[in-house]
Amino acid sequence: MSNNEVVAGRSLRIVYMGTPEFAVPALEKLVEAGWNVVGVITAPDKPQGRGQKLVGSPVKEAAERLGLHILQPTNLKNPEFQQELRDLKADLQIVVAFRMLPESVWNMPPLGTFNLHASLLPNYRGAAPINWAIINGETETGVTTFFLKHEIDTGSIIFQEKVAILPEDDLGSLYEKLMTIGSDLVLRTVDAIAKQEVHPLPQDENKAIHHAPKIFKETGKIDWSQPAESIHNLVRGLSPYPAAWTEFQGKTCKIFKTKVLDSPINGKEIGDWESDGKSYLRFQCGTGSLEVLEIQLEGKKRMKTEELLRGLKL
Repeated sequence: MSNNEVVAGRSLRIVYMGTPEFAVPALEKLVEAGWNVVGVITAPDKPQGRGQKLVGSPVKEAAERLGLHILQPTNLKNPEFQQELRDLKADLQIVVAFRMLPESVWNMPPLGTFNLHASLLPNYRGAAPINWAIINGETETGVTTFFLKHEIDTGSIIFQEKVAILPEDDLGSLYEKLMTIGSDLVLRTVDAIAKQEVHPLPQDENKAIHHAPKIFKETGKIDWSQPAESIHNLVRGLSPYPAAWTEFQGKTCKIFKTKVLDSPINGKEIGDWESDGKSYLRFQCGTGSLEVLEIQLEGKKRMKTEELLRGLKL
């Protein structure tokens, strides 16, 4: 294909849908690459802080900075919103970390709507794929682009990119990796669609082993009867937010970083702890024990364990 044809392809009218920070790099790269983003759909502003001042989403802030047309519907089925969307005459819609779309929206553009999902589909369908891949002790995950259809996260796969989960990775570091690699995959997908070089493949249901449901507060409650390795992975998968937690010294305590110790703590029952009051805090688990390296006691800031112990009477 000639350069002129590729440039002509960049006149595709694209509507982009996303809300959190995860969706920002892909939007920025689309604009930087010269694609014609005719509209950005994001969540309504939300009250934040003590003054409950209305604050726009990260995607809204990026779209304003880039001078793009923004829509913030409260109801995606609202006829007025759908007419505004129709008036944008999009050829293609892209969804990155947005809410579930009604068929009347995802089926609107002639080239369809594709989504970026932070797992190797069909594994880890659902709202929290990055968390659950770490919690389950996976050593590999990735990103997938796929065309939307009725059932959530089940559409035909366009492209996938694998990413290693390193032992030192937590939710924060893996999120950053997948956000960067995912934004590049969005660009690659748009380019292939514009050139009519996509060959989507149906998902293999036999590979849909794990699901990735939404994370709730109870998800993070530590069960000390579990093996130390499992608790360590729970901590990694919820750090820095919302964080795994337990009760310690009569208060709720968030735990952000741990180290697995193979040997048990002599004379301690499951859930018991030991400390020298200066440098370490260890918990007895169902198998092995766990040393807490970074912690936040209720009413205090996040800190290294030795910092907390210096100001705490055990």
